[in-house]
Parts: sequence; structure tokens; C-alpha cells
Amino acid sequence: MLEIRHLEAGYGQIKILKGVNITANQGDLVALIGPNGSGKSTMLKCISGLLKPKSGRILLKNKNIAGKNPDDIVRYGVSYVPQGRRVFATMSVEENLEMGGFILKKSLVKERIKEIYNFFPLLKEKKSQKATFLSGGQQQLLSIGRALMLKPELILLDEPSLGLAPNMMIEIFRKIKEINKQGTTVILVEQNAHMALEICNRAYVLESGRIALHDGSSLGKKKLVKELYLGH
Repeated sequence: MLEIRHLEAGYGQIKILKGVNITANQGDLVALIGPNGSGKSTMLKCISGLLKPKSGRILLKNKNIAGKNPDDIVRYGVSYVPQGRRVFATMSVEENLEMGGFILKKSLVKERIKEIYNFFPLLKEKKSQKATFLSGGQQQLLSIGRALMLKPELILLDEPSLGLAPNMMIEIFRKIKEINKQGTTVILVEQNAHMALEICNRAYVLESGRIALHDGSSLGKKKLVKELYLGH
């Protein structure tokens, strides 16, 4: 599904990613963890087209998308939920979802919105409310719902639980698992390493722009990860 090979990227003269290799098979839920500044968000920006890599390949179903424009990558079946719940604050919940289906026919947009409401009943309750008046957790659900409007084959989630109350955090992770069970490949960048490792089937630890460790779901049991990233 996705193969990242020898990826190098950064900002100006500052190199952040230094020869990173990552694989996500169809249907995987991949957790990408590591300390702040290690390059996790930079990785997602490269995949989504928001940042052009300096070198390396990003193969999506064997097609190299490295350096492609974001609007092209969306059409290849990739959706990106950035860190910080970036909703259109002055628009209603439903208008935000409509924006997520900007490349679809109007009739299909309505159909997809119904599907999102079925998946996130809370959004249906709030459909006429402006996004700025939603709670942080509700805004995160809206961000994810908007990204699902195009039925992506691959969804990139950047710190979806950041700043959320514990009950909403649990709900977000439950929904991520459901999205994955429906067949969508997920790459999850997450500061809550405990919960990320609990739901993933593959995980990578990024440290100073390089892959320090990778494994399946047993990754969280390894001494290195426990000591450096899980706090015990």
C-alpha cells in the first residue's frame, strides 16, 4: 500500500528526516511514535504533499507520489487530519463536511454526509452549529469526519488525542479502530504511546529523524521503548 524509502526532508537548511524507511500494508494501522521534534509530523506532511522531500521515494500502490501537489494526492486516495483540529470555525458542522467532499458531485456529497452522521451521531446533533462553538473533542471528530468524506484508502492522523479529556480520547481511539476495521489503512502519529501501541498492528519509533526501532504490536513491551517513550 505505502512504501517510504530513504526519505530525507526538512525546512530550509535544517534536515529533519534522514533516510527514513516505512512500510504500511493494505489494512494496517501503523503507529508512529517518538519524542517531540523527531520528524513525525514532517513525515505526514511529506506523504500528504504539504512538504516536498529533498530526496527519497513515497510509493503509494507502487506509484511514486513524492513531491506531488496535495490536491493530486487527495485524488490518489489519501486524506490528512492535521494536528490542532483545523476546522473552518465560522462554518457549520455540515458545511465543514461539505468542504471535505469538494471534488465530489453534489448528490454524492449528501450521501457521504449521511454516512458520516451514521458513524458520528454527535455530529448530526450539531450539524447546524458553527464549528467554533464545538468542544475540542467534537472538533476532532469533525476533522476526522471531513477527512472521511472522500472514503480514503489511506488516512493520516496527526496527534488526534492531543489536549482532549480522557473520555473523548477513548472515543477517538475507538473510532480510529473502527475506521481501520472497515478497511482503511491508518498511519497514526500520537503522543499517547500507550494507547497508540495498544491499537496498532505495526509501529515505528522515530528518533532524531531516523527509525530507532520498528516492530509489530509487541513493540510496547520492549525495554528500549518502555524506558525511553513510555516513562517506565
